[in-house]
This record gives sequence, C-alpha cells and structure tokens, in this order.
Amino acid sequence: MFNSSSITQFLLLAFADRWELQLLHFWLFLGICLAALLANGLIITTIACDHHLHTPMYFFLLNLSLLDLASISTTVPKSMANSLWNTRAISYHGCAAQLFFFTFFISAEYFLLTIMSYDRYVAICKPLHYGTLLGSRACVHMAAAAWGSGFLHALLHTANAFSLPLCQGNALDQFFCEMPQILKLSCSHSYLRELGVVIFASLLGFVCFVFIAVSYVQIFRAVLRIPSEQGRLKAFSTCLPHLAVVSLFLSTGIFAYMKPPSISSPSLNLVVSFLYSMVPPAVNPLIYSMRNKELKGALRKLMTDIFQQP
Repeated sequence: MFNSSSITQFLLLAFADRWELQLLHFWLFLGICLAALLANGLIITTIACDHHLHTPMYFFLLNLSLLDLASISTTVPKSMANSLWNTRAISYHGCAAQLFFFTFFISAEYFLLTIMSYDRYVAICKPLHYGTLLGSRACVHMAAAAWGSGFLHALLHTANAFSLPLCQGNALDQFFCEMPQILKLSCSHSYLRELGVVIFASLLGFVCFVFIAVSYVQIFRAVLRIPSEQGRLKAFSTCLPHLAVVSLFLSTGIFAYMKPPSISSPSLNLVVSFLYSMVPPAVNPLIYSMRNKELKGALRKLMTDIFQQP
C-alpha cells in the first residue's frame, strides 16, 4: 500500500507503447503547441500595438489569449518530453505545480469568458452606458478579479488535494496531472474532505453558466429587435465568436468531468482531455479572427509592417 509521504513521483498515461507512435505524438503535440503559441502571440501583439484595438472587448481578448498561452504551456511540454525520452514519470512537486497552474489558468479563463459575456451584453443592450460601465479602470478591475479568482480557486483545490493521504498507487490515467485523477488515488475515507470544495466550485461554475446564458438571451432579444438586417448581422458578428468559444470550452470541459463512469476508459480520457486542454487554445484565435474585420485588418497591417522593415 502507498501513502502520500512515500510517493516521490507519479506515472502519467502514455499515448502509445511503440516508439514510432510516441514520436508521432511528440510531433503532433509540437505542431499544435506551436500553432497555438503563434496564433495567440499574434493576437496579443496586434492588440497591444494597435491603438484602435484598445477597447474593452479587445482588452479581454488579449487576456484570453494570455490564458490560452499559459494553459497549453503548462501541460503539453512535459507530455512531449516524456514521449521523446520514453518515460512516464513526473515528480511529486512537479505534479502539484502542474495541477495548480492548469487549474489556475482554466478557472481564470472561465471567469473571464463570463466577464466577456457581460461586455457583449452591455455593448448591445445598453450601448449608451457602455463607456460608463466598462471604462478602463472597470475593465482592469474585472480582469484582475478573473485572474485572482482563478488563483484562489487553484490554490484551494491543489492544497486540499495534495493534503489527502494517497492509498491507490501513483499511476494517473491522464497525460497530465488532473484533479479527478489525483482524487482517485486518495483513500476512500478521506475523499469527503475534497467533496465540499468540489461542490462549492460546481455551484460557482453553475452561477457563471447561468449568467452567460441569461446575458445571451437578452442579447438575442435585443438583436432581433434591430430593424435593419445589416445592423442585426453586425451585432451578431461581435457576439458569435465569443459564443462559439464559450460553447467549445464548456462542452469539452463538462463532458470531461461529468461523463458517466460506465463509459470511462483510458483511451476516452486521453481524447477528451486532449479536446478540452489543447483544442480551445489553438482554435480560439481562429474563431475570433475569422469574422472580425478590425482584427484581421490590424493583423494584416502588423504583418506588412514587419516584413517591409529594411
């Protein structure tokens, strides 16, 4: 029997047993990681350099890109290194750090997406009050609240999870350190200690979900009352990217944590965790830039300035 004091490392789930498939996994993750880094880096640079994009919507988008960059950088490099060196190990403290930072960035992103739904609600339903309700100071405070709430949420979960005695070995059915996998290793009598934290986090997440849903109900009602078709299309074009990002984030995350145990398996866990931990950071920049003429124009101008420099 294991106990938490005797565990010095955890064993992560490998994507494949054969070296050739491990190498394929390395190159696949490298390509996705580089694409996410490049796309989010371009959005951050464009928004920071173009003063026309210094508005609340793009300020929150810049923060979203920062969180996407941070979250994918927390889990992917270690998995790639393990595949390249044909190992499954991650140190005890490395696992705790990975769990903390991943929970921090994912939680902060969810809170930020909730704030971004409020931004869209005010922009469309209360346009005359937009400058008052979403001034520069208010935006900074809201973004700081999202980051701070994510930090506290991660600190609470990580401290509680790693204070539990572990009796079920040290093998995780996941390619990175994840809360449900750590709890599976805990002793059955101590599992209830984390249950209160999980219930509180679930209630907080549900409140955010209800806030986002109510915001979009009000947004769609306001948009449908716009008399001109061009006005409706313009309003929808500013909301649909955010709605698509929220839907992708919530659908993959909810399925990952709420799927029935009867359909759970190591291979399904890998696929689902890949979808919610790697796909959003890589796809979010594409979603926001596809139909956004301002952002595409600023990106084009930035690229032209870069390549035309002597």
